[in-house]
Amino acid sequence: MKTKTGVILGLFIGLVAGAFGLNLYQSALPVKIKMDSNDKASVAVEEKPLYWVAPMDSNFRRDKPGKSPMGMDLIPVYKTNKNANDAGPGTIQISPDVVNNLGVRTANAKLKLMEPLISTVGYVQYNEDKLVHIHPRVEGWIEKLYVKAKGDPVEKGEPLYELYSPALVNAQEELVLALDRNNQRLVQASEDRLRALQIPETTIQKLKRTKKVSQTITFYSPQNGVVDNLTIREGFFVKPGTTMMSIGNLDEVWVEGEIFERQAALIQQGIPVTLSLDYLPGKDWKGLVDYVYPTLDEKTRTVRIRMRFENLSRELKPNMFAHVLISTTSNIEVLVVPRQSVIRTGNSDRVVLSLGGGAFKSIEVKVGRVGIDDVEILDGLCEDDEIVVSAQFLLDSESSKNSDFKRMHHAEPESNANKMMMSEDEMMEHQHD
Repeated sequence: MKTKTGVILGLFIGLVAGAFGLNLYQSALPVKIKMDSNDKASVAVEEKPLYWVAPMDSNFRRDKPGKSPMGMDLIPVYKTNKNANDAGPGTIQISPDVVNNLGVRTANAKLKLMEPLISTVGYVQYNEDKLVHIHPRVEGWIEKLYVKAKGDPVEKGEPLYELYSPALVNAQEELVLALDRNNQRLVQASEDRLRALQIPETTIQKLKRTKKVSQTITFYSPQNGVVDNLTIREGFFVKPGTTMMSIGNLDEVWVEGEIFERQAALIQQGIPVTLSLDYLPGKDWKGLVDYVYPTLDEKTRTVRIRMRFENLSRELKPNMFAHVLISTTSNIEVLVVPRQSVIRTGNSDRVVLSLGGGAFKSIEVKVGRVGIDDVEILDGLCEDDEIVVSAQFLLDSESSKNSDFKRMHHAEPESNANKMMMSEDEMMEHQHD
């Protein structure tokens, strides 16, 4: 009797211990057994991360949680199954919390009028429409020079130099002789000759009143401006063809720049231009495109353009280096995306396409004109496609590596591929059945 009681007690204790051990074993396994309404067991395997990666550096990987070199928490990367959002090689899947932590923002490609911005450099020049070169029309000597240095400001009617010339003396004597003879025909001819020699009108009228010949003639500035290209000094001998000086008006200046051949079709006369200088940061000048030169530089493959700017404050000085922004317009709607969404490299241009449900893929696009805020897309996207505008560099890096690794393997038959893509949950279910 005691023997049977001991055996029964031992069996009871063994069953309890076995049940408790089985419970511990099941809790230690990453498998949870659930019963459905038909009392059929289905197994859900807890997915384990393949590795941990730094948020800002996809090349920094570890086999356990930790910190990146920048002090940020490493992000787990899981082995994901192929789903409806898988668009082939290069598609990556990211959990919603990771998308939120990365600060991923998206925008849609849309049709709109393009306003491309052309950025170039230019050089401030004199307005050549108002640039006057001073030449003598007779031979002579500079007796007195009133302007002493290049850059001196002058006003209209201000004396520039005094010239002694035997030809001018003879021309004056001819007028005096004609006046003495009271020959109006000779008087008119003598006056016309003096005017042709650029003798000031005040000097001619004074000569007719006094009939006194001057040995030197004073010449005056024909306009307001500054002296440039001064090549004479007192005592110099000059003759017709000698460029003694130039006088440029700075109330309006030209700015000459160059644009690339592919941008030439966008530039038209009269479109607005914005100019800025390094020595006056924060200040802009508004002007217009005045002329597009008809020839192309065969070496640089650029087209010269000329722009006009008002300069009443005289802050724009000839030969200054300037930054120029040209705003062009178009009457045709084109497909555009935000400028910051395009990843531009030396070989290709890419954007990260959002497929929905945390799926992303980096695709190559063909870029057209570049505007202030938008970039024209010629090929690769359709209207309303959702693209990533922030954190796209990390996503592009992961997508590119994923695509490259998949291209290294040959495509397998559909049946084998389906078997390989079977999740661990499904395998456990088949084993349980």
